Amino acid sequence: MKMFVDERRNKILQLLNDKQRLTVKELANQIGVSEATLRTDLNKMENEGLLTRTHGGAILKDNIDQETSFSAREKKNKKEKSLIGKKAFQYVAEKQCILLDASSTALELARYLNSQPLRLTVVTSGIQTAFELKDNPDITVIMIGGVVTKKSTSIEGTFGLGVLDHVNIDVMFTSANGFSIEKGLSDFNLYEVELKKEMIKRAKKVIAIIDSSKIGKTSSAFFATIDQIDTLITEKAIEDELHSKIQNTGIKVISAD
Repeated sequence: MKMFVDERRNKILQLLNDKQRLTVKELANQIGVSEATLRTDLNKMENEGLLTRTHGGAILKDNIDQETSFSAREKKNKKEKSLIGKKAFQYVAEKQCILLDASSTALELARYLNSQPLRLTVVTSGIQTAFELKDNPDITVIMIGGVVTKKSTSIEGTFGLGVLDHVNIDVMFTSANGFSIEKGLSDFNLYEVELKKEMIKRAKKVIAIIDSSKIGKTSSAFFATIDQIDTLITEKAIEDELHSKIQNTGIKVISAD
């Protein structure tokens, strides 16, 4: 079966995660496309900072595995994420059904929720988030099923989406590796992106919870367009001109500081 470009690129990154270094010939054999196609893919992926080209092949960029592992992402900008989580709590109301993605920022919101006397239903694709909330008697936790992502604590794939047909999602809180004023929210894992796209379609309201280092950046694939995002919460005030541009798209911008 022919792979789409995004699927092929994700497969390349998965193979490099396993092997660290591969030749074009090895990749072509494993993915089932021509070496010329692979060279084009690798050159574009190098331009996007996803890998490093070598003579005859490619190696994984030194920091890409660390950046995308959940434990590393959880530690990065932890203070900022905690601020964002507390601010996001202001947009949660008693007896709501909320949807949390598998991001480390959504986990900070979950940790704050756990300390508050609030009755909620929380639907999540984050294993860590579900574990954080599972013993809270006031919170009903619903886990979206699927494939557990390697070196992560998230679910990928759309196997478990049926559960969302039985609940009404009042608001979804989602983070991202990048936010572009032209195209919206993007993330690294292409299969997780497919799940996020479907989750967003089922939410009445979408709140992006991202630290300011992600604004103006893009990642491998987009999962939420500008018109699907209602509110953006970040840890500090955005520069005035950019703030105005974002608000002009119809997105409400909130700073946690």
